[in-house]
Amino acid sequence: MWRAQLPPSMRSWSIPAGRLFGVEVRIHLTFLFLLLFVWMTEAPQAGGVGRGLALVGLIFASVLAHEMGHLLVAQRSGMPVRVCLLLPIGGLSFSEETSLNRLASLRREIPVALAGPVVSLGIAMLATMAALALAPEVVIWKRPYLHSAELARSLVWVNLYLAALNLLPAYPLDGGRVLRALLAHRMDVLPATRVAVTVGQVFAMLFMLAGGVWNYWLTMVGLFLFFAAQIEERTMVFQSVLETVRLEDVMLTDFSTLSPADTLEDALTKAVHTLQDDFPVVRGSDMVGVVSRQKIVEALRSEGNAYVQSIMSRAFEIAGRDDSLALAFRKLSARGLTLLPVVEQERLVGIITLQNLMHSIGLLAESRMLQKSDS
Repeated sequence: MWRAQLPPSMRSWSIPAGRLFGVEVRIHLTFLFLLLFVWMTEAPQAGGVGRGLALVGLIFASVLAHEMGHLLVAQRSGMPVRVCLLLPIGGLSFSEETSLNRLASLRREIPVALAGPVVSLGIAMLATMAALALAPEVVIWKRPYLHSAELARSLVWVNLYLAALNLLPAYPLDGGRVLRALLAHRMDVLPATRVAVTVGQVFAMLFMLAGGVWNYWLTMVGLFLFFAAQIEERTMVFQSVLETVRLEDVMLTDFSTLSPADTLEDALTKAVHTLQDDFPVVRGSDMVGVVSRQKIVEALRSEGNAYVQSIMSRAFEIAGRDDSLALAFRKLSARGLTLLPVVEQERLVGIITLQNLMHSIGLLAESRMLQKSDS
């Protein structure tokens, strides 16, 4: 599964798990639901929590290997990935893609999507051969196919299920990514993604209904697919806000400035009476630097009173009022900045702070989600 920048709200539903090939790996909290599910339904029958943990570990390792297939092919295809979010049914990869109105080359998108199922099928074949050679007593085709009491058989079937599931045309599964790529031949990426997400949500409901009739594992798959579709929909809206909203719509126009000739004590007094954490430093009509409230306090503690000029940062970016939020976000994150002056005809007309930007993106994305649900 594959998409653009990870919405900040999604980070609160995941935990970091290190880096892989330079990509930040995060584990979605649905893995905890899976662990609880296995513990309640299968671990007692299998003789303890240890086997339940082992089964969840097998699923996690299989999902990780599946995503490694995506990441390796993506890197070889020139499609840089920033974050990989792991769920029990696969992963969501968040790339550097910057526009919803332009689909990356379909010849690259489809092979990346198919790489995961190929890896899962390969692992299933190797696990089957290993079981036949080393443990002939293990019957691969015996029910139940997935159970914590039969870990060798479960390893084979976890990967077969991962491959088969991800080939379904249910976005954001791998088959759904292929579907979106094909739909994008006839429409822009945003409506193509909406259609593919809707198909994914339909599949999620079908799995949950089927689980009530045949097997409770299908219900869990449906729930995980529903979570993944929700994440993808929110990511789509988040990216839409980044690309379509202009800075003039969210920039702060009522803000305080400092002069390089202000003392740090005067600057702190000004800072006390405003909610700003970062301040543009202006000499006449020219902006000459930026300084943060934290830096003012630290300088006063360590060196005593001085002038703002002595501690301000002269390295800053500027933006125009017609620039997109995506461009502002990239400028701030690329250099670790927290304030972006908005300039028109060399005149400071507003500021964007990282806090203000993330707050605005979150509110606008939530507003669009509510409008979509009401329509």
